[in-house]
Order: sequence, then structure tokens, then C-alpha cells
Amino acid sequence: MKVAVMTLGCKVNKYESDALIAKLNSLGFNTTDKLESADVYIINSCAVTKEAEKKSRQMIARCKKFNSNSKIFVCGCASQNNSKQFAEKGVEVVVGTSGKQKLIDYLQEFAESNNLTRVEKLEELPIVYQEEPFAYQTRTRAYIKIQDGCNNFCSYCIIPYLRGRSRSREMTSIIDEVANMSESIKEIVVTGINVTDYKIDGKKGLLTLLQNLDNFGKRIRLSSMEEGLIEEEFVEGLSKLKNFCPHFHLSLQSGSNSVLKTMNRHYTKEEFLKSIELIRKYFPLAGITTDVIVGFPTETDENFEESLEFIQKARFSQLHIFKYSQRPSTAAEKLYKDIPPEIKQIRLDRLEEINEKLKKNFIAQNSGGEVLIEENCEGYYVGYTKNYIRCYILSNEDTVGKIIDVKFAKAYKDGVKALKI
Repeated sequence: MKVAVMTLGCKVNKYESDALIAKLNSLGFNTTDKLESADVYIINSCAVTKEAEKKSRQMIARCKKFNSNSKIFVCGCASQNNSKQFAEKGVEVVVGTSGKQKLIDYLQEFAESNNLTRVEKLEELPIVYQEEPFAYQTRTRAYIKIQDGCNNFCSYCIIPYLRGRSRSREMTSIIDEVANMSESIKEIVVTGINVTDYKIDGKKGLLTLLQNLDNFGKRIRLSSMEEGLIEEEFVEGLSKLKNFCPHFHLSLQSGSNSVLKTMNRHYTKEEFLKSIELIRKYFPLAGITTDVIVGFPTETDENFEESLEFIQKARFSQLHIFKYSQRPSTAAEKLYKDIPPEIKQIRLDRLEEINEKLKKNFIAQNSGGEVLIEENCEGYYVGYTKNYIRCYILSNEDTVGKIIDVKFAKAYKDGVKALKI
């Protein structure tokens, strides 16, 4: 029986999908993470925005195009938010964010009997970290989930309601997974719903974890983090690691203090800028990327101009820009009236223009670096520097999976053409 696991949304979802694949492989199932013909499709859904939830529903029809007789299983944030939207589409099994591994029990039942009772079941959200099988890794870069849930309750965000409260994975489990990884994996990306809140015995533990992971000789990259993590002791500790990649994805969301307050973000733009300056004190050429929401209901034209000014002052290396999306049960959805979509689009377009300039300026500050080659694409070997500049390299030698030194030649697509040294 062939099973295709389709993933929408974040790196945590990707890790959890890979954990499902690992378990299915161990049980003898033929698995893939590609959208192709299969007997069963598992859709790991996303609900961070209305559009993400819509794409999760549309994935059902996309799967059915490959095999109209296939069985569809759905899990993840969109089904946790509203299981009916999938059950009413004839999906065989619908679960939420908790107990995704229980999908395997239903799969085994179907494989053994060729019969499947329809299931729509959302389990109670856990209060402790749920261990999963080590994820199936086929790439040169591997995701490692260290934490789940979030306690922040930003006014626009639905994820704490769907993932539950913050809970951390045991460090021994994380280290064991990395120790058992293939030597072909050259970089690990430490991920979670809120990695900033990773704890060991109830105390801040992220630096301790990274110090232990540094011993394995693999490049270490952090996924999205919060401004409050950036303290002198932490950043100085990172600077002493041999394998840390100086790429910091700090979620800003707005450069206006009044908007940040209504978003329930617990910092000011001045505090955020000090964090950026602290990073650059230890990592002068760090890649500092960020998320920005445009069109939040309390964002006036003047607030937006504030954001533009701040973003240029901060000199981010790249922006990830999102239009505000109303999410049910959030404080923003209850308190504020949404603004017209055309205003959101105008603001997004203006910010995208600035984003292109920021990316070019950051690349111009760099002359080269170490690149982990991840793939061969359209004749180029493609990968990222430690500070997250995408490089396109011509080479007669197959360099996929290798770390090579390059010097930059000229801007190209979303990065730069580079020459192997």
C-alpha cells in the first residue's frame, strides 16, 4: 500500500510529517512526500491564515485527481480548528494536532481489512511534550523539533488555541536523534512553535541545548525566534559555538509601538532595535530576517509609515510579508473591524519594494562564504551560506551534500551567482 504525506504550513508540520513517514516505513508501507498517485493521502494541514486553511481543503481535490478511489486522512491545525470542513468533504479520517501518530492505527486497520470506519476525533491538547519517532530525513538539511505550543497569545494568532501551551522536549531525546542521523546531513534546523521558550527543568535551556548539539560537527540553524531571547549572555554564547549559522529570524510584525501593543507583542520598536544591535556586535554580517504583518486592523496610514521607517533603519536582510488574516477566537477578531483588502495590498506592494532593496544591500555587504549545496536546479548547484544567502554555482563536479567555499559574482534571482574557490 502506498501512502503520500502532504504537508502544508510550518517547519514543525514538516518535521511531524517526516516522523509519520519514518514510522510508516518501519511498518513496511511504501511512502512518499510527493504529490503523486497513492492509495492513501495524509494531509497535514495549516490554519495560520484563511488562505492556508483554504489550501488545506483544496489539497483533497488535488490528491483525488491522482487517484479518485484513494482514502484521505487529515490532521493538523486546520482540522483542529474546524474538523467539519473536512468531514463534510467525505474525508475518511479527521484528527487534530494531537495524536497524529494515531493515524497509523487507522492505516493499519485499512491495510489489514481493506475496510475503514469513518473517524472524526479531536483529542484533548496535551500539557506535556508528546514524543514521536525520529523523523525520516532525506535531505542534506534536517529539521529537529524541540518544543510545541505557545503561551504568548498574540491578539492576531490562533495557534495557541490549536497547539496548546508551551512544552519542551527532553534534551536527551533531541541529542539521541542528532546522534543517530546520517553523516550525509550537514545542517540541522532547530524548530518548534516557539523555540524561544525551550526549557530544561523549567529554566531557559536553549543555549545549553545548542552547546550540546555543537559537539556533533553539523551546522546549526535556528528557526523563528522572539526578541526577548536576545540577551548578551545568549548571543555571546552563540558566538563561541563552532558550527552556529549566524542567521536570526526575529519576528517583528510591526514597526509601530501602538500597533505592537494592540497585537499583544511584548516589546517596543526601540527594544527590538537594541536586540538587532546586540546581534551585530557579535555577528557583524548576520542575516537578520523578519515577519511583518500589513493591514492589522489598528494600523493607520501613519502607523504603516512608521513601520516602513523602522524596517529600513533596522536593515533587515529579508522580509516575510503577510496580509493580516482574521482568525476565529482571537482577540483581534473580537475587538477590531478588518480593513479593506485593497489597502492591505497597497501596503504589501510598497513593503515588497523595500524588501528587494534590503536583500540587495545585504548581499552587497558580503563577498562570499561557506555554502551547503542542497540541490542541482536548472544547471546550477544551489545552497545557502551560513548567514542565509542563496547561492547558484556552476560546477563540473557533483557537489550536492558538500560544503564548499565560494566568492560572490553577481546578483541572480533570489540570491547571487557564486564561484567555487
